[in-house]
Amino acid sequence: MNYSKNKIELKENGYSIVTDLYSDNEINSMIVCIENAKQDANSFLKTKDLFAIRQLINHVPELRNVLFNKKLTQLISDLSESEYFLTKAIYFDKPSDSNWFVGYHQDLSISVDKKAELKNYLNWTFKKGQYGVQPPIDILQDTVTIRVHLDKTDKNNGALKVIPKSHLKGIVRANSKDWNIENEYICKVEKGGAMLMKPLTLHASDRTTNGKKRRVIHLEFNKHTLAEPLKWLEYNSIKTSL
Repeated sequence: MNYSKNKIELKENGYSIVTDLYSDNEINSMIVCIENAKQDANSFLKTKDLFAIRQLINHVPELRNVLFNKKLTQLISDLSESEYFLTKAIYFDKPSDSNWFVGYHQDLSISVDKKAELKNYLNWTFKKGQYGVQPPIDILQDTVTIRVHLDKTDKNNGALKVIPKSHLKGIVRANSKDWNIENEYICKVEKGGAMLMKPLTLHASDRTTNGKKRRVIHLEFNKHTLAEPLKWLEYNSIKTSL
């Protein structure tokens, strides 16, 4: 296993696709863990178009062992030159009849344990019992997102669309003329594979049109200590050496 090619693609284009990260048995084990999870009002979101679990590892700790298999651990080790840790984990289930879509945007918010007035920590939110904030840009630039796909995903069931290299422009407005939608790329991912992404990469997803599910475990990793007194809400250390 060597993911150096994915590291280069992620740095240059803002995204990369990995195949065969998990076996069918491992994917099935993840699904069972999620389906058996006790639902908590603050972390479980359910509508006709979306089912989501925030703070996934905290609420479904049984997932940890199967999720952090040797391949994922190796992937994180190959992507990073220093020790990274998990900062966010969310489960997204886009149902087969979902009309939910998301326009182009960047992921600018991190989850923290409290609110504090600090320089370069902006746009505070408080949703479902947790604080979010836009941190200094170097924290966003050093974040690595890994989206584990529990289903085969293409343009017909909500695969992410990205604007290649858009992460190199820093923080941009959604209506900015600095990016060209004609350059968009649809990130098809096989079941058991993953999409790697930088959070500043402009990305979007369309409605489901083929009647198939799109279940994804969204993981974010970072290496930074936040300005005191803030701490990462979902800090989880991982083993990055095999």
